[in-house]
Amino acid sequence: MEGRILLKGVIFMCLIACSTAREIKVKDQGAIYNHTLATILVEYAASVYVSDLTELFTWTCPKCNDLTKGFQILELIVDVRRCLQAFVGVAPNLNAIVIAFRGTQGTSIQNWIADLYWKQLDIEYPGMEDAMVHHGFYSAYHNTTFRPGVLSAVESAKEQYGDIPIMVTGHSMGGAMAAFCGLDLTVNYGSRNVSVMTFGQPRIGNAAFASYYSKWVPNTIWVTHEHDIVPHLPPYYYYFPQKTYHHFPREVWLHNLGFGLLSYTVEKVCDDSGEDPSCSR
Repeated sequence: MEGRILLKGVIFMCLIACSTAREIKVKDQGAIYNHTLATILVEYAASVYVSDLTELFTWTCPKCNDLTKGFQILELIVDVRRCLQAFVGVAPNLNAIVIAFRGTQGTSIQNWIADLYWKQLDIEYPGMEDAMVHHGFYSAYHNTTFRPGVLSAVESAKEQYGDIPIMVTGHSMGGAMAAFCGLDLTVNYGSRNVSVMTFGQPRIGNAAFASYYSKWVPNTIWVTHEHDIVPHLPPYYYYFPQKTYHHFPREVWLHNLGFGLLSYTVEKVCDDSGEDPSCSR
């Protein structure tokens, strides 16, 4: 009896050890999930929420250290009327241009979530047949100071540092804008080696758009945490996949297994459907 209990314990500990294998290559896609890169980019996604613009521009804010130490901001973009914020800079440790978009501020998040329950696909994405997207998210990037600010900063960075990779990130609504930015840089600006990693990102378009997006920006990861509601908005309906919102691949779902002191976090790389029913859905 004691031997059987010991064996179960050893097996359980082996499963925990195996779960620490963080870097996973996804089949048939350009996306590679790297745990270390995720921990760095989530710091940038958090830093863009800093309200003291002087601390942010000089990269001296409390969040602006450790994994993001040495980051050089080239452009700080703020749209006061729409309460939007982003920055573009160069990360020496990544040898890459990093673009980060701020998500919804806490004072308006409840109203924003309630609105997304009913939001319809309401604008065609240019040059992509049958592709429909969320007008608000599309406009937040394309019809504000964001797009010209980002493109100008990227051009400046390339002049100084050469054709280095571009990494785009953001949390929540910031993730939605990051996705549109990554697509814009690839399709309209002709950038190569663009990757997107977002956190708690909502859906932004229909299945046709998701298909186009995955073709143009295959190196995309959207990280979800436990049962966060935002990635499930606006709604996706299984029986009407072409008429409703649909995520593009590839989701990585962070969730806890076990209980008490034996609880541990699993990073599950989901399938290439964008709507893997075995992940956060």
